[in-house]
Amino acid sequence: MNEAYVNDRLMETLADIGVEATAVEELASQLLWRIGRVSDDGPVTVRVGLASSAGLFQSLPRLRSASDAEIESAVREDLLRVEWVGPRLRGGER
Repeated sequence: MNEAYVNDRLMETLADIGVEATAVEELASQLLWRIGRVSDDGPVTVRVGLASSAGLFQSLPRLRSASDAEIESAVREDLLRVEWVGPRLRGGER
């Protein structure tokens, strides 16, 4: 999977949900994420949350490592699971 493909998919997804790329860039330094699987046969999961929610990450089941090939396959097959950790931002908040 090449970088251009990933970038194109990201831009399409952001456009579909009405989020500007600049907003994601502004939030990037304030986000934590973990990528892996809860179980060997579970979906590849990406957990994302604000740094202020770091303690909540610890209360969730631990994710085992997923290889680059597993992650690429999950993205390609639209099987990637994304979980937000912590309180959701309301419109206009950052």
